[in-house]
Formats: sequence, C-alpha cells, structure tokens
Amino acid sequence: MRLDKFLGTYDIGTRKQIKEYLKNGRCTVNGEVITKPDVHINENSDKVAFDGIVLEYSKFHYFMLYKPAGVVSATTDGNNTTVLDLLADENVKGLSPAGRLDIDTEGLLLLTDDGGLIHRLLSPKKHVNKVYEVHLREVLSESDSKKLETGVNIGNYKDDGSPDLTLPSKVSDAGIDEDGHPVVHLTIHEGRFHQVKRMMEAVGNEVLFLKRLSMGPLHLDDNLHPGEYRKLTDEELKALDIE
Repeated sequence: MRLDKFLGTYDIGTRKQIKEYLKNGRCTVNGEVITKPDVHINENSDKVAFDGIVLEYSKFHYFMLYKPAGVVSATTDGNNTTVLDLLADENVKGLSPAGRLDIDTEGLLLLTDDGGLIHRLLSPKKHVNKVYEVHLREVLSESDSKKLETGVNIGNYKDDGSPDLTLPSKVSDAGIDEDGHPVVHLTIHEGRFHQVKRMMEAVGNEVLFLKRLSMGPLHLDDNLHPGEYRKLTDEELKALDIE
C-alpha cells in the first residue's frame, strides 16, 4: 500500500496535506523518516509512526460504546451530539452504528466501518438476541409477561390487514431499582422502531428507563461509563466470527 493512502485511512488530512506532512518529516517507517508519499509499505508488518505515534493497520475498526442518554445514534445531526462525536479522537473514516438506540436510551452500541458485520447483526433473518434492562412504572403480571413472550401487536400490520405481532421474546425479573420501580430483562430478536417501549405500552405499562446490555455475543463492559468506549478485544472479534 502507498504510504499516503495508508495515512489517509486515519483521516490525518487530505492527500495534499499528507504530502506536506511527509515533506516536513513527520512520518517514519521502521524508524526511518520517509518524505515521499508514493513509497510502498507492507501495512501488515511495517511499523509506521506519525508524530511519534505508531499507527496499526486494520482493514476494519470495531468499537464498543456505552451510549449515554441525550446522544443520537447517527453519523451527523445538526442539533444533537452524535455517537460519532464521542469517537472524534479516533480519526477513523466511515464508522457507523450497528443499529440505533433512542436518544433517551443508554447502553451498548457497536460502531464499525465493517458494513458486512452491520448487515449480519441487523438482518431480520439472523434473529440476533438483544437484551435490555427495562425499568417500568408497574410490576409486570404473569399474564402480561406471557403476552410479551408470545408476541404482541405494537401497531404494525401485514399486507392482508392482520396484526404483525412481535417475535417471541423472553422476560426475566431483575428486581427493584433505587426508586422502587420494577426492573426486568427483556430479550428480543428484532429492531422495530421504539420496539421495547411499544411492547410495554401494548400491555398497559410504561418504560421509565431503558438500557441495552448485550447484542449477540457482545456484552456491555461493566468498566465503561456513559460516553466511554474501547476497541473490541480479540475474544469479542472471534465471537463475532471476525479473524
């Protein structure tokens, strides 16, 4: 790979800017200052550093974010902070969230430039588990839990006019929060608009707080606080079938 193209993957600057940076001796390859942009490197074995910081090449990038409330799951937004704004220091082009969380919902969000992985995780045919911590206004009755687990009408309809029920889900009791509200863990396999909130509304309840705990094999890191992120570990990449 050409050195200027390699540096471009880190969004360091335009091709013209990168050419100027190289002329100024800001880049080294295996400890040697390189000033020409058309020098070819082995991106998998050569040690490239810019301003003394080693740049490790990766075809794709994967980040786990603890999305806080008040941040939108979008790449751009004229009014609100986006999840990409929280990763602005990474200088990585093309990141997108794998799915969306409502602006007032917290929790696990995967950001990547691997479009194939995003498709696999979001495809309805894959039925990827998503587990949410749901704080409710009222205790869920046993009958309401069974309704949720069987499938409820949240206002979607099939072409023939019949209700398009949600797929079977799983509800488990998770205790009481500090304000005395009941908490459940809800596992769903879809990603319909406001799905969890609408499911609870369908059984006469109300979501007071919502947090995604996991998505497929990925589980929100207990060490992350709202707004914090980290790269996925090798074990997590393997769990996602990424070499």
